Amino acid sequence: MGELKQVTLDASESSGFATTKLDALLGWARKWSLFKYPFVTACCGMEFMSLTSPRFDGTARFGAEAPRFSPRQADLLWVVGTISQRQAPVLRRIYEQMMEPKWVLAFGTCASCGGFYDNYTTVPGIDKIIPCDVYVPGCPPRPEAVIDGLMLLQDKIARGDKTPGVVKPREDPAAGVVTLRRSKDSVR
Repeated sequence: MGELKQVTLDASESSGFATTKLDALLGWARKWSLFKYPFVTACCGMEFMSLTSPRFDGTARFGAEAPRFSPRQADLLWVVGTISQRQAPVLRRIYEQMMEPKWVLAFGTCASCGGFYDNYTTVPGIDKIIPCDVYVPGCPPRPEAVIDGLMLLQDKIARGDKTPGVVKPREDPAAGVVTLRRSKDSVR
């Protein structure tokens, strides 16, 4: 949370008070009170609903359970799915209406880089329109990857880091073949 120091008034006295950096305290408080605004446009919306279901409970345990459907009440913009050229000004306006401090999470490959839609109708990534803090790749991303992205965002908020971050895969596909594990009772 920050550097904690004990300040005493006199060297002979053992009483004093504790101080910390105000920014570190505010960062700690902000990371546990995120008010999300979901901007859902495509098929990743199904995984977004799965993320918020009781099975994964991906947002409630991180202080971001109740969605806000007014940008003025939100500080975390979830861009979920493909952004078309016609939606780009709307997304920009929603971002501008949010109060500071505000953060953006790109949910899925289409929001991150345009996905497989490489044509004139789609935006090749939301960072062409608004600044993005965390990219969660996947088509669609697994709820575990989105939870990793939310935890990455919380760490960035606590540190005051504004550089973009990318959620890394849990298993590196370039490292080799992923082996399947079998239980003792499985039929061969």
